[in-house]
Amino acid sequence: MAHVIEENGELILKLSLRERIFAFHSNPRAKVSDLISTTESTKPWSAEVLRGVRAPGTGIPYVVLLGTMRFKGGKDFTAVYKCGPVKIYEFSAGEFKRWIVSI
Repeated sequence: MAHVIEENGELILKLSLRERIFAFHSNPRAKVSDLISTTESTKPWSAEVLRGVRAPGTGIPYVVLLGTMRFKGGKDFTAVYKCGPVKIYEFSAGEFKRWIVSI
């Protein structure tokens, strides 16, 4: 399961080999200084949490969502499993606006 680690001033979303394959992406990275906030949500499949369309990645509704979610203002990276709670990392700069990760 994906988890976030801090290393040398960077946040790294560590993905397993299987997650990297199904997400079509390597481990996302962001500067710690770009982190705006972290929040938690108990409803990962709601419209308040997920925005846009998945491309590329793997998605089976209410089972797994791995990969990039693209929307008009940018893109988010998701590693969501089943209906458990998620942690949302929001960034001011970088490749992704948010990381949405199951906890």
